[in-house]
Amino acid sequence: MGPVDIRIERGKPPLDAPPAPPRRPRASWHLRANAIVVGWLALTVVVALAGDVLPAPRWLLIHVFLLGAVSTAILIWSEHFTVALLRVRTPPQRGSLARLGVLNAATVAVLAGVSAGPWQVAAAGAALVAGVVLWHAAVLVRLVRQALPGRFGHVIGWYVSAAGALAAGGVLGGLLAAHVWHGAVHERLHAAHAEVNVFGWVGLTVLGTLFTLWPTVLRTRMSDATRRASRVGLRLAAPGLAVAVAGLLADWRWVALAGLAAYAAGGLAVLAPLADALRRKRPHTGASWMLGAAIVWFEVALIADLVVVATRPAAEVAAALEPLLPLVLVGFVAQVLLGSLLHLLPAVLGGGPARFKRNAALLERRWPVRLAALNLGVPLLALPVPRPMTLLGWALVLGSGLAFVALAVTALTRARPAGAVPTAATTMKGDADGSANGSADGSADGSADGRTSWRRSLPAVAGVAVGCLLTAAAVVVATTGDPGPSAVTATGSRTIEVTLSGMSIRPSVIEAPVGTVLTLRVTNTDAQRHDLRLATGERTPMLASGQSATLNLRPLGEPVDGWCTVAGHRAAGMTMRIVPTGIAAASQPRPSSGHNGHGTNAAESTRLDLAAPMSPGWKPYEATLKPAPGGTEHHIEIRADDTVVQEVAPGTRQRVWTFNGTLPGPVLRGKVGDVFVVTFVNAGTMGHGIDFHAGATAPDGPMRTIQPGERLTYRFRAESAGAWLYHCSTMPMTQHIANGMYGAVIIDPPKLPKADREYLLVQGELYLGEPGGDAQVAKIREGEPDGWMFNGTAAGYDHAPLRAEPGERVRIWAVAAGPSSGTALHVVGAPFDTVYKEGAYLLRADDPGGAQVLDLAPAQGGFAELVFPEAGTYPVVDHTMRRAEAGAHGQFQVSAP
Repeated sequence: MGPVDIRIERGKPPLDAPPAPPRRPRASWHLRANAIVVGWLALTVVVALAGDVLPAPRWLLIHVFLLGAVSTAILIWSEHFTVALLRVRTPPQRGSLARLGVLNAATVAVLAGVSAGPWQVAAAGAALVAGVVLWHAAVLVRLVRQALPGRFGHVIGWYVSAAGALAAGGVLGGLLAAHVWHGAVHERLHAAHAEVNVFGWVGLTVLGTLFTLWPTVLRTRMSDATRRASRVGLRLAAPGLAVAVAGLLADWRWVALAGLAAYAAGGLAVLAPLADALRRKRPHTGASWMLGAAIVWFEVALIADLVVVATRPAAEVAAALEPLLPLVLVGFVAQVLLGSLLHLLPAVLGGGPARFKRNAALLERRWPVRLAALNLGVPLLALPVPRPMTLLGWALVLGSGLAFVALAVTALTRARPAGAVPTAATTMKGDADGSANGSADGSADGSADGRTSWRRSLPAVAGVAVGCLLTAAAVVVATTGDPGPSAVTATGSRTIEVTLSGMSIRPSVIEAPVGTVLTLRVTNTDAQRHDLRLATGERTPMLASGQSATLNLRPLGEPVDGWCTVAGHRAAGMTMRIVPTGIAAASQPRPSSGHNGHGTNAAESTRLDLAAPMSPGWKPYEATLKPAPGGTEHHIEIRADDTVVQEVAPGTRQRVWTFNGTLPGPVLRGKVGDVFVVTFVNAGTMGHGIDFHAGATAPDGPMRTIQPGERLTYRFRAESAGAWLYHCSTMPMTQHIANGMYGAVIIDPPKLPKADREYLLVQGELYLGEPGGDAQVAKIREGEPDGWMFNGTAAGYDHAPLRAEPGERVRIWAVAAGPSSGTALHVVGAPFDTVYKEGAYLLRADDPGGAQVLDLAPAQGGFAELVFPEAGTYPVVDHTMRRAEAGAHGQFQVSAP
């Protein structure tokens, strides 16, 4: 009984206790905290008005609103409601302020890192977001454990589940910012990130809050079925969302659909007690109508989401849902936030009953007009309407938002915390129990009777009704892929056939009169996957060979750039431009190819410190060449992996694209007539292929590009001797080869004499930077590497010299992998007495002459033999000295046994 007695009497201190220090009124804390939310809302309006002046304007607008305003509001109010509903002591404000500060700092880091770089800042911010919401969830769980059993404890489970959803969304967002994966995998991450944040962090929080907030706003009692509906709903919605996200990540469409169906069933369970409250009391305030409209938009968004997931692959879900973002962000999320603030702000502003009424009246000023404008604007932003109608939609939505911000700022500046304040806690708790305080009821209901209130609500009813009808049309258009106008004329509309193939978009320039509504029918005729994204936001899904998609553009008013989003394809020249007639394409400024859009010189090389030590744990590529194995048929598995990070020069690490995780790939060796059966597996994140120069076979099948997770069998017979190159066959080959996807096949010439030692040196170019990024690709195209490498490391064999003994015959096999430069292989201090190049001997040991270099063009191979006359250190270099000084340099350490 001790703990129970203490809890019941917690408000009465012992008689001999010292007087408690005065505590800051709770209203003062909420006044400061909600000022941050209003600030984020104002910034959202600024970002929307700034448009393309800002980097990544669409992404920035979404995240300023969701991550800034909405997440801050959720963090504040979910803790506040937990305290109110559980009737426990308010947590120390120091902790609440710390969590709020970390969340806002993390939000700024994410916004800055993604829009301006570097990506590490955004990834760190995403990690902080995940950490702070888990901290928030732990606080809520602790409050539940401290509380006595009560009627409203079931709500807190929704808040904790929502926090877990945002933690998962933060992790996915960090991976997206880091560009860990590309292509289809990146798009699946994008889809999962959007689902878990919108329907998890926001959706679960809203659904849980509505159990108590909805009857409170309606001024009616809570349904007796609320507790059961809450438990059933959460048990369906939270696991369902987890299954849906997992299905999207794994590209299991029907698993994702089943998870979303379970989530939707949980949402319907929540609606049952809300509908019961609505039967008892119709909406009569701005807050109630705004929350009611938000619930309708939520259901529309959920239905559209189910249709898209059921009809599109996971990699296409995010792109397919983009046109519906306005109805989710504005219709649902923004109205929930604004409706909640409209109801709750008067309670936390303080000042007693009289001020409460004045603030409530101020915030609800002309609410029917504002509500109607907002709900009419949403479908105008979602539908593919003419640009003037889209601008009208923005004007309606932003005008409504600006009006609320202006009224909220006015109320905040007038606020004066006082003692007897009808706080949000007492208001919500009292109304939910059927005993709301008089001042709250008076401010809500005293301004007009029911009939007058209903007449005032007519504009809002019309706005919501028309908005929902137009949105139904938007859902049909977005999910059925209606090709739009098809008349091929130059007066009002045109349909253009666009082809994706061979690292190009044809036509690369489209000209049309100003105001023309263009429909692009995009077809991928290439062997690998491509897509088309326009700067105005329209994009196709990732298209496999032979697939098509349709883009419906807005009336043409200014030049529009388009490109393929697959890593490196845009930089390789896979771009297009749409130009209004009379505006020369060449005269229009194009986006800078510098990294992150800062206009830096993309071809500027980085000077390597080749004398620096290699990092601890570094191991060189094994250059010792083993003899050809026995047998005439050789089986090998080669796996493409484009996520390996290795040291490519002293102290310089780089992500490289590899075969079997090494640069160069594994060595294949055999004799003339041997058969090689290669199982090629794409374990990477984009399409890859493989091409063996040592075989004679039609390239159509075995050299085709395969997608991640696919495999093929490549079988060839080595009919000719030599040192042969193999490499990735996927376009653009320059990028795939330059980033490390190459290796050597050694086919011994008949009667090849035995050598005491055999080494293999595969020379390749080194291009630093993000593989496939604009800066790196510019250097590749201009043939300006940052360095040259033997066997995947610049100057690696300076730090791990090759070994030999005086008098030994050493055979050095060499292959020039390029992709754009060859080699002039030279050993300082020891001439070659044997040279074999491209299948023929140029010099033999019994010839009277000697050779200085083994010269190879890109993709050529051969070997040279020499005998070291005495102990010492003999450099081996590319005698094109620029390359030697930039890394094509190593050493033979010759010592007596």
